[in-house]
Amino acid sequence: MTHATVRIIRQEHAALAAMLRSIVLLLEQHRKKGTLPDFATLRAMLFYVDEFPEKRHHRKETELLFPKLRAKTPISRDLLDKLDSDHARGERRIRDVEHALLAFEMLGESRREAFERTVGEYVDFYLNHMALEEREILPLAERVLTGDDWRDLDEAFAQNRDPMTGHVADFEYNALFTRIVNVVPAPIGLGSAC
Repeated sequence: MTHATVRIIRQEHAALAAMLRSIVLLLEQHRKKGTLPDFATLRAMLFYVDEFPEKRHHRKETELLFPKLRAKTPISRDLLDKLDSDHARGERRIRDVEHALLAFEMLGESRREAFERTVGEYVDFYLNHMALEEREILPLAERVLTGDDWRDLDEAFAQNRDPMTGHVADFEYNALFTRIVNVVPAPIGLGSAC
């Protein structure tokens, strides 16, 4: 039986991976056409990444799941430390991406390559991080956590669900998610291709 927490983590990882890949796809399409991207849409997409995965998803893993695993088994403590470090570095890295976007928007074409490189490095970092969690940590959790652990985790992970996984956004985020879904092309949104 797969626990709700594991399903939620996998769903949120899939939504984030799709968003990150969509950013890369949009940039590739605009580069090939020699056009500038819609900076407001990119800002909205990066704001989503900063607001949900960085501040909510990671917090649940670092503050809830990882401590339970550390308390149950010495296995993978170094890996858990690395993942916690990734979470901390991720917040700094998203600031670097947002700064590179601002530089591209304000200074133009001369900053495109630096922005695309910064985005590419961030996307690679994040996709590798999520794959490691899914490959190593989630199976370990399913082996060592108890029914009480899972009840606590399932309740906590059910809070603050990612709207990109089909859940209703908090009221204050409705406009953001409506914008992203309506403007961004598939696989995230309903917008037309660039």
